[in-house]
Amino acid sequence: MKLAMDQIEGNPQNHGCEVDVDSGLLKGVSFIESPNHDQRPDATQPALIVIHGISLPPNQFGGAGITQLFTNQLNPDEHPYYQSIHQLKVSAHALIRRDGAIIQYVPFNKRAWHAGVSEYCGREKCNDFSIGIELEGADDIPYTYDQYRALSELIKALWQAYPSIAKSDLVGHSDIAPGRKTDPGESFDWSLLKAKLT
Repeated sequence: MKLAMDQIEGNPQNHGCEVDVDSGLLKGVSFIESPNHDQRPDATQPALIVIHGISLPPNQFGGAGITQLFTNQLNPDEHPYYQSIHQLKVSAHALIRRDGAIIQYVPFNKRAWHAGVSEYCGREKCNDFSIGIELEGADDIPYTYDQYRALSELIKALWQAYPSIAKSDLVGHSDIAPGRKTDPGESFDWSLLKAKLT
């Protein structure tokens, strides 16, 4: 599958998100299906939103690496870092680019493979009951205002579509996998996100 640039870049004009509950897809955004997903066990409803940070190559933005990773097309010869990760089978439900464009990879009613070994409030295997949102960025590089805008709109749409998600159940990857993961990092402004969600 060859990826068109408009798919890789996403559509930054996604002001006001809406989730189609039947399909689990965001309306009006690019959808590139990742093979790295499956059914949630026992029809489990989403109950947690996990925010991640990612850049491929590290600290570089705007390329196709993230989409290639999530679709098992990452070329290990393109960058030395890729040699250690190109065989990973991972995904997230959605990615928010630096300009606020959203790309969806896994329907929200399916299980994306984003959390790994994880625990939240005594519940292990957070992939089973969470939605994973990646922000294009790095732990020590500030995220953009457009990303906070798009993230807040997406979270509000998820709250609307899935009442099973309590508004307090919003965490970073580092919160559910402490010591193993650090994202979204110290550069992520939780106070700004919470202000935009109120």
